[in-house]
Amino acid sequence: MKQSVFYILLTVFFFGCKAQPNPSFTVQKNNNSLLWEISGNGLKKPSFIFGTFHLLCKDDIHFSDQLLKAVKSSKEIYMELDMDDPSTMLSGMMYMNMRGDTTLADLYTPGEYERLKNYFSDTLKMPLMILQKAKPYFLVALLYPRMMNCSSPSGVEEELVKIAKRDKKEIQGLETMQFQASVFDSIPYKWQAQELLKNIDSFSVNKNEFQEMLGFYKNQQMDSIKNMLGKSEFGSDKYDDLLLNERNKKWVKKLDTIMKNESVFVAVGAGHLVGDMGLINLLKKQGYKVQPLENK
Repeated sequence: MKQSVFYILLTVFFFGCKAQPNPSFTVQKNNNSLLWEISGNGLKKPSFIFGTFHLLCKDDIHFSDQLLKAVKSSKEIYMELDMDDPSTMLSGMMYMNMRGDTTLADLYTPGEYERLKNYFSDTLKMPLMILQKAKPYFLVALLYPRMMNCSSPSGVEEELVKIAKRDKKEIQGLETMQFQASVFDSIPYKWQAQELLKNIDSFSVNKNEFQEMLGFYKNQQMDSIKNMLGKSEFGSDKYDDLLLNERNKKWVKKLDTIMKNESVFVAVGAGHLVGDMGLINLLKKQGYKVQPLENK
């Protein structure tokens, strides 16, 4: 396991501080929770971290009283991106394209490209011509709504934005869309293209695994989520360092500064929370007390 390159500069005061209990929140007896409290290590007030799922049936999205209380007690909300900034969506459209003059047709054999084109036109009802410049890995996201057992999928982040606006909480982003696009530019487009085709060819298998992961998420089974992400058909462990680990380390460094000044509510994909290089473990290594809260 890689050692974290980040460290905390603690004053004598911080060394003398002990984690203060927070009686207003009920601690979960096991790790089966998507909602965690971060305290100790000199924090004047606790912060919170919550694992999201980027696409759920709208009827499956429920927020517990403790989660709503955590949002209300936090000064700001941090998500992977600043979800209430209109420029985020606009820049997303701009950065989804591959660099240079590469097109999808350049990444496939004629036979492969024909299969891809037919799938998009016949199954997704979308002409591939309008997506010629799109990064192939971004196009994988177009498959997920077909894996859902409902006609009205929504994002947990989208619903959280509504809660934040209701409570008049400012939303900030841990990353910019430009940075996220650069991550995908670091992964060879040819490899991304093959992953897209593999996802299409293995759609029925991936749908079953997606539904299994969805069940683990709804039941807040964190260990099962961690194990599931390690499966070759579901995860992309070849580029875990780029997609998960390095981003997690940067987020912890950023949060270390932010949380010293204010209480925040952090909402990121649940896959970022689990494992040796997950946010929960990295925060603990930084000296924080991170404990699960009841989230029913």
